[in-house]
Amino acid sequence: MERSVSSLPQEKQERVWRALDGLQIEIPSWGFANTGTRFGKFIQAAAATNLTEKFADASEVHRLTGITPTVALHVLWDLPEGEGSVAQVKELEQAYGVRAGSINPNLFQDQEYKYGSLCNPDPAVREKAVQHMLASVRIAKALDSRDISLWVSDGSNYPGTQSISRRIGWLEEALKATHNEMAPTQRLLVEYKPFEPAFYHTDIADWGMAYSLAKAAGPQAVVLVDTGHHALGTNIEQIVAWLLRLGVLGGFHFNDRKFADDDLTIGSIDPYQVFRIFHEILSYKTWNEVHEDQIAYMIDQSHNLKGKMEAMVQTVMQAQELFARAALVDQHLLAELQDACKLVEAEEHFRGCFYTDIRPMVAEWRQSRGLPANPLEALRTSGYVAKITEERAAKNSNTQSSYA
Repeated sequence: MERSVSSLPQEKQERVWRALDGLQIEIPSWGFANTGTRFGKFIQAAAATNLTEKFADASEVHRLTGITPTVALHVLWDLPEGEGSVAQVKELEQAYGVRAGSINPNLFQDQEYKYGSLCNPDPAVREKAVQHMLASVRIAKALDSRDISLWVSDGSNYPGTQSISRRIGWLEEALKATHNEMAPTQRLLVEYKPFEPAFYHTDIADWGMAYSLAKAAGPQAVVLVDTGHHALGTNIEQIVAWLLRLGVLGGFHFNDRKFADDDLTIGSIDPYQVFRIFHEILSYKTWNEVHEDQIAYMIDQSHNLKGKMEAMVQTVMQAQELFARAALVDQHLLAELQDACKLVEAEEHFRGCFYTDIRPMVAEWRQSRGLPANPLEALRTSGYVAKITEERAAKNSNTQSSYA
């Protein structure tokens, strides 16, 4: 049974509000567009069909939640002319009141990348991939975006078909070249993934590889943790604790998974894991100095079954509520119980915070900031989804579904 917030001490309520005041979440442009699985694509009438519509949708999410001021952009999908698309993005920022966030290079769609991009055996293909990385850095500079968020899909499917060790060297060279192009205020976020699309070996398969490559690239390179990119049963919060300790936790791509990279709504499968991750972060901040914006909280989800606007607002709300629950933990009390090896008492305090129904307190916080108490309900009653459905249905009806 969930505990009520009505009996919480004032000190705990204030701690939760301070935590909520410091939480900002970046949402992905591609989360508003029609996307699909490797088998096909299911079209939604309200899906965004261009960058203007993506910014409009992102602006509406920010209006309802108040904590999503930036939109992650994908270079190939959102800036098809590269640096030539920057002017349009700046106009959209002014028009819709949300800013460009992380810049995401695309190293997995071009036909030349069949055998890899930064790790391709062909030096000409590797050079093309590096030049794309450098262009992405320049785009980020032009948009005043701090983070270049890198996911490399390179790998191999069969033993003996590629040199694992030589590919490590090629990766190091590419990331160093990218790092050298960056402004002093920029960061390179190195993401890892155990498999898919490569199934024998993936070139950046775990956090240790990402950490090693980040250190080789330079001091402005850090690690990005995608909560879906882990084998079943992986203790992600332990990885988070290590990366915090090493000073290289750059941020997250939040989603959830039942088996692997399922891109499910955050907390839909295992909300306790998200709570534990947030707890590790807040615990570390209790005992160590951490800049508030050092850790980038980003959503990486793209829904085919849920409505895209509804799923995005629901995701932000869920992340906010789990963060607030983690803020309930009394870190000093917990440390005392841990040091005394009072296992049951420590666990009960920890679990008790997770099982507290924090939603009334978060709703009160929202209202105090001039926001709807329930953003998802506010979206339902606003008419926004009906409006964009009517405006975009014809364009989306002409979108082709594909089967790979």
